[in-house]
Amino acid sequence: MKWLALPLLAVALAACSTAPKKPVSPSTGGITRPSPATPSSSIAGKDCSRYAPAQEDLSTRGDYTAGGLYKPGVSDTTPDHVPDLDCIREPAVIAEARSPIGNKSPYSVLGKQYRVLDKVDGYVEQGTASYYGNKFHGRRTSNQEVYDMYAYSAAHKSLPLPSFARVTNLDNGQSVVVRVNDRGPFHEGRVIDLSYAAAVKLGITQRGTGRVEVRALTPDGATLAAAPAPAPAPARSSSAMDQLVGQLPKDAARYHVPAKAGDTPSAAGFEAWMKANGVRVASGKPGAPTAPAVVASAAMPTPAVPTGAAPVAASPPTVQLQVASFSSRDNADRALARLTAAGIADARLSDVPGADRPLWRLRVGAADAASAEVLAGRIASLGFGRPQIVRE
Repeated sequence: MKWLALPLLAVALAACSTAPKKPVSPSTGGITRPSPATPSSSIAGKDCSRYAPAQEDLSTRGDYTAGGLYKPGVSDTTPDHVPDLDCIREPAVIAEARSPIGNKSPYSVLGKQYRVLDKVDGYVEQGTASYYGNKFHGRRTSNQEVYDMYAYSAAHKSLPLPSFARVTNLDNGQSVVVRVNDRGPFHEGRVIDLSYAAAVKLGITQRGTGRVEVRALTPDGATLAAAPAPAPAPARSSSAMDQLVGQLPKDAARYHVPAKAGDTPSAAGFEAWMKANGVRVASGKPGAPTAPAVVASAAMPTPAVPTGAAPVAASPPTVQLQVASFSSRDNADRALARLTAAGIADARLSDVPGADRPLWRLRVGAADAASAEVLAGRIASLGFGRPQIVRE
């Protein structure tokens, strides 16, 4: 189900009830509008010309009934071929200004009121997804773009227009990034209406609907508004160790062993330089037990660690970030593998005790609040959305 706001109509809706039937392709003409995600035009060995951005189909204007429904009772249809997904790129998640049309809040449809979110941080929802096809191809969306069934886009009741979300099929783990540029679906129990290409990507076209998770995405895990320029980092005074290391380029050559022209620095020469500057060195060489030696700054002495002693265990994470919850263990394992492959080591799965059905949650540990903030940004950049700090 979709809706559209035109200058002479307060609300105009398009009904999307069941899976589209097979096909009668609409003719296109009139205004050319950019597709939310431009298909690739040069894939080796493939003809991607049929996936050029959709043009507005002027015949889809009007045809409203009371309540703003678009052609109720007229069946939707699907194309006569399954699109070649290699020709269709996922949209890049970028910062975009909200459309002047399609973001009225609150708004009412068929007697029910809805609100558009001010922020999308942490927005995650699970439910049923549907999709729409030929009936709406070439028709203006709620923010006056052109619906393109061969682009990865979607309609949503409360996400701002435009915005971005990752939609994951909870039954098979397939996911796709979509650009939300329309309103709907207003069918009871449905959370998102996908373009035909997005439905093919997720594998829900045969059944017509699918169980999905919708997770809002932003470029930096923050808000859709333009982020303020970061304040310059305060100047930091040099520590004693900073000053000491700063002398290395000009002083180390004096401590070559043997001291001959053209010699390169040696381990013994570096040790001599350290001792000359009053720095005690733990060399690891055997000797009589004496006071343990450490490399330390005179301005900041550190506890001694005897040579050969077992390393001190790192402090356990004190902050936990909740990344996601999954009803499928396979999906949970895939998400964990994605974090691990990105170098986020302290990610782990655990089951949710007391749940009425099997659930697995994915969490990541951080040493403190500051590092948790940085880690949350990294995780959001991987398409998971911004994780929340767990307070238990």
